[in-house]
Amino acid sequence: MDERADPGPASRQAVSRRTERVASAVPIQMMMAFRMRSGYATRRLEPGVVDLTFGDPHELAPDAYVEALADALRPRDELWFAYMQSDEAAQAAAAASLERVVPLGWGPDDLRMTTGGFGAITVAFKVLADPGEEVVYNLPPWFLYEPLALEAGLVPVKVRARLPSFDLDLDAIAAALTERTRIVVVNTPNNPTGRIYPPETLEALAAILERASDRWGRRIWIVSDEPYNRIVFSGSTFHSPAQFYRHTLVCYSYGKTLLAPGQRLGYLAVPPTLPERAELLAAVDLMQIAAGWLFPNAVMQHAVPALERLAFDVPALEAKRDHVVSTLRAMGYELDVPQGTFYLWVRSPVADDEAFVGDLSGRGVLVMPGALFETPGWFRICLTATADSLEAAMPHLDAAIRAARV
Repeated sequence: MDERADPGPASRQAVSRRTERVASAVPIQMMMAFRMRSGYATRRLEPGVVDLTFGDPHELAPDAYVEALADALRPRDELWFAYMQSDEAAQAAAAASLERVVPLGWGPDDLRMTTGGFGAITVAFKVLADPGEEVVYNLPPWFLYEPLALEAGLVPVKVRARLPSFDLDLDAIAAALTERTRIVVVNTPNNPTGRIYPPETLEALAAILERASDRWGRRIWIVSDEPYNRIVFSGSTFHSPAQFYRHTLVCYSYGKTLLAPGQRLGYLAVPPTLPERAELLAAVDLMQIAAGWLFPNAVMQHAVPALERLAFDVPALEAKRDHVVSTLRAMGYELDVPQGTFYLWVRSPVADDEAFVGDLSGRGVLVMPGALFETPGWFRICLTATADSLEAAMPHLDAAIRAARV
């Protein structure tokens, strides 16, 4: 027998069907295509290229941030680097901070520290829903909701936002709910649009979910993705869905306000008024362990009390926002002023946003196409770049829109 013979199709399958389902997610395919077509990995490092894609830091971290981590690195006892779930001091500092933003009477035991917002959403999906059940979310979305849902065995159900406001389309959400719906994801302030959903929208959504939960005799939950709830511009006020619908789990990430997304730190919060609170918290603890110890490392948790004292410079970001918005509008770009986050959501001057983004890349400006957010015809600019870099990008953005009009 020839040992080199093809062993057959069954033996050739090297990865699980779960992996194949995740790989089939539209945002994953779009992200891979974006990286390949734009040469992002190498282009972002070329001299003179302005990277306005991801919310990465573009300057050295502040001394206070580095000192907080350095101080947390010094062991106080023999268990300083031992296995750690959620550190009590970290929980207390995080709960006090959350109470200032979402006043619901949060206490330390209402939060579980997670590996960033990714970890919080992952755990929430696994705790609240079983494989085959549905998770509803808004388009344009943060582009990793679909992969996280598919990994958990859930069925993504996508609902387009209302135009031109990019507010939640409540009628469309209500129509999308079924007896299999278990979760509705709300991302406010929204990435990529910068939209903050007003109280009347969140109140109406709560009423819709209460009626649907009663109709089918099964609770529909909100997973509120709130990593930008501290990045809110003047004239706007943030409200969490948890203030209107108590069956809401709040997911938070420190990577946005500290501009350190590589240091994985966040939390999942269960409202103190929730009747199922104790059961849910026990399930969160269990799932964090079973899903791969989704707790931040010990040093990051020890640093939380000091990190919570650091402030994001919202006025400086707002000044960059205002300058770039006015400059782009003067060039002829169509965009709304974001109420929060550090993104601008800009209409492409041509229908093919990927082609336009490719043209910008050729001119030395890297942005994200709307197709990656399943919303063709738009593109996203990230304002975490330095003011000088943003200024350097303006002539290229002007040249690109002029060329598009020819």
